[in-house]
Amino acid sequence: MRSKLFVSAVAFVLLFIMAIYFIVNPSYEKSLRAKYHYEIGEYAEAYDLAKEAFEVDTYNRMAATVMAQSQISLKYVAYIKEAKQYMNSIDEMAKYEQLSDAHRAKIKMMCNIMIGSYVKLAPSVITDEKLVQEAAAYHAKFEKLLEKVTKN
Repeated sequence: MRSKLFVSAVAFVLLFIMAIYFIVNPSYEKSLRAKYHYEIGEYAEAYDLAKEAFEVDTYNRMAATVMAQSQISLKYVAYIKEAKQYMNSIDEMAKYEQLSDAHRAKIKMMCNIMIGSYVKLAPSVITDEKLVQEAAAYHAKFEKLLEKVTKN
């Protein structure tokens, strides 16, 4: 009974020391803040903080992971932003009753760009599922649109 209590106390003290180290160490403090910003969807801020933390301590694996994940998420955010802009442009062109050949070519080019860009995206296990799903939805829309435009 006494040995279990002693082991538990030692484990608790070690965890307490580790927690203090994480809070006091500037690299780990920044990486914890970066992780927080990543979790709430502020990927640019998370990337900047993780990069700073990694520069302070290149052995900080948490900072390296958050930095890499933020970079992947920022690529998804950029893809979605560009997809929205292209869809708005395509919607403007689609207002006309008949699409001109120039508009068809422009839509086809936009679709090819977005389909090619999607292939370059590589989600990881911890990439925000909403980002992955939204990008996949836009990819599917561009594939259907490309098929429709090339068919006519």
